[in-house]
Amino acid sequence: MAYIETASPSSSASSRTPRPAPPVSLHDHVVDAAAARFFFDRGVALRFTDLARGTSLRGRTADLAGRSVLLATASQLTSALALIELDGCARRITILPPDVAAEHLAGVIAAAEIDAVVTDAASPPCPAYERLAHVVCAPRIVPTSKLRSKQRRSEWVLLTSGTTGAPKLVRHDLASLTAPIAAASPADGAAVWGTFYDIRRYGGLQIYLRAILGGASLVLSNAGVPVGDHLARLGRRAVSHLSGTPSHWRRALIDPAIGKIAPRYVRLSGEIADQAVLDALRAVFPDANIGHAYASTEAGVAFDVNDGLAGFPASYIGTARNGVEIKLGSDGSLRIRSPRAATCYLGGAQQLADADGFVDTGDIVERRGDRCYFVGRKGGIINIGGLKVHPEEVEAVINRHPQVRMSLVRPRKSPITGSIVVADVVLKLPADRAADIALKDDILKHCREALPRHKVPAAISFVSNLKVEATGKLTRRHG
Repeated sequence: MAYIETASPSSSASSRTPRPAPPVSLHDHVVDAAAARFFFDRGVALRFTDLARGTSLRGRTADLAGRSVLLATASQLTSALALIELDGCARRITILPPDVAAEHLAGVIAAAEIDAVVTDAASPPCPAYERLAHVVCAPRIVPTSKLRSKQRRSEWVLLTSGTTGAPKLVRHDLASLTAPIAAASPADGAAVWGTFYDIRRYGGLQIYLRAILGGASLVLSNAGVPVGDHLARLGRRAVSHLSGTPSHWRRALIDPAIGKIAPRYVRLSGEIADQAVLDALRAVFPDANIGHAYASTEAGVAFDVNDGLAGFPASYIGTARNGVEIKLGSDGSLRIRSPRAATCYLGGAQQLADADGFVDTGDIVERRGDRCYFVGRKGGIINIGGLKVHPEEVEAVINRHPQVRMSLVRPRKSPITGSIVVADVVLKLPADRAADIALKDDILKHCREALPRHKVPAAISFVSNLKVEATGKLTRRHG
């Protein structure tokens, strides 16, 4: 990734690099796309360019002009089509992920001032939508002679991916969402992007936008489809660029179907990319460019790391690249000021950024020499008799063991220390019962050599798999 030096590290909020002018609408990018660019879904291949002279909204785009629209389709494919037609037409587009609890819908509708909903159901699928104007998006593009309404700058509202409580609504626009794409090296129009993400979350949306703006095809993922089936479909479409969380990739690496793909670019984001997963990907894809990106829904994409190493260069702290400035708070949290960041939260008094324009990501960073490493989240700390343990830091050590594929570190209640650290471990190859005890002892020895005593797991359990959320992140539970 080529970076451009801009503002100095001491820039004040008033002298920050201004948000760039938004690119032309997604619809105009599709009009200019090569005829061979497609959205690929299960059994479906739809040309981008068909939307230049057709519609997936049954000719009712004009009914949504200037409205605040909730995009609430069951299918990623219909979301992919509707976004192209809504951008530049709707005043505000709120993208609803599929895993938002029904009890939070009324709050989302109120906070975003929703007055219309786009679904792929013939009738509103839930009572919360009954008072909204309803437009159906179909996975079939039909010709239309109607001209598009006058274009406007649409707001894009994304929901945060927290697993508990009501989601926060984060306001972006097309400029902030596409700024990291514009900063990257020129797109390869012959590329075929694939992803394990859902495009209705920030990480997946970035891949969707990279495909649209880069003139590439995109192979969509499908919830509930076995990893091996998705890998096989990616292979049939000759995917060249593939993105997912480290947990996505760890699950893919243990599936025999991993041999069906040969991407030339592998991208990780959404979780800490430890050295073990980076090395495993390098072993399987020796000729690929393997990079990991740091991004959040609020702060946007901060940087990419393409040197094959976990963490990021300490030189990134206190410097500006493409207008992105990074600093560490007194608690070690990563803070970002950037034209790629969202503008605000909707529907509440909480401030997205501080008075200087920095967004506190909540991710804790530790500097070791000339490298910085992510060690965990503020809210994920395990308290062991007053001593703090970041689960992700322990997992990174366990994952370096040659027989471990992935792990999950969690607390277990203790009457003495309040909590103890335990670990669930997925092995690369199953161990027989006779070897279990010896292998657990070896993993614990490995931990003792790298970690302080209070961070070493008190117990290890071998499991066949670990649960991954719809966001692609490991499911973390406490107690």
